[in-house]
Amino acid sequence: MSREIGQSRWHPWWINGALLVLALVSLAPLLWMVSVSVMPAGEATQFPPPLTPSHVTFANYHELFARTGMGGNFANSLLVSLAITLGSLLLNTMAGYAFAKLRFVGRERLFQVLMAALVIPAQVAMLPLFLLMKQLGLVNSFGGVIVPALATVFGIFLVRQYARSIPDELLEAARIDGAGEMRIFFQIVLPMLKPVLVTLSIFTFMGAWNDFMWPLIVLTDQEHYTLPVALATLSREHIMDVEMMMAGAVVTVVPVLLLFLVLQRYYIQGLLLGSVKG
Repeated sequence: MSREIGQSRWHPWWINGALLVLALVSLAPLLWMVSVSVMPAGEATQFPPPLTPSHVTFANYHELFARTGMGGNFANSLLVSLAITLGSLLLNTMAGYAFAKLRFVGRERLFQVLMAALVIPAQVAMLPLFLLMKQLGLVNSFGGVIVPALATVFGIFLVRQYARSIPDELLEAARIDGAGEMRIFFQIVLPMLKPVLVTLSIFTFMGAWNDFMWPLIVLTDQEHYTLPVALATLSREHIMDVEMMMAGAVVTVVPVLLLFLVLQRYYIQGLLLGSVKG
């Protein structure tokens, strides 16, 4: 009996210790990236590379924004990501609600086609999408980055699964009282979709902020580059400036990391509620 009690007493410590080790292993590259970004120039190229700086300096960040124009690229990423997030929330929410609660011809068949599109790699559609953007005159513009991302199959699916939990009786009562569909959507449906909207906004913003391939294809002028594209260009021009490269990586990673940490509670709540109610 004492052995069983001893095992039950130490078991949580073993579990927490293992989780702590795994967390440190996962965070080690991120922590080293931050450490290198505040090292003096050339210190990270020593062998073996140091884990901590000999003295902390923010000269790399100053040089990053002063010489490379990273501030403009940061503003570009912020503009594109916010535009995609707001537009995607509106369109995906309206489409997901329509598939969940509105009756129209071909609803189930169209939704099945959308679900089938999930298995198609995004890279397959990039060439025809680029030709379409060229015909619309959106190549080398923020519109060429924003428009294709305004509606996603995953976003529509996520909202639909959550919107199915809204009682039909509530919507019918609003219609009987004379409310139009737009009023029902904005005044009744949207407030009830708040948890899943937060989840979808995090997914969308992080995806738009970290997107590299499509902005690289559709944007040609450097003043239009987003942060990931600008960072790749910077790596070719300053391949030996490891400390400045890491400073650029920190500037790219930290905003989305902070966003996720601040909204983490709502993000998990939206996923759990969507899985239970869907």
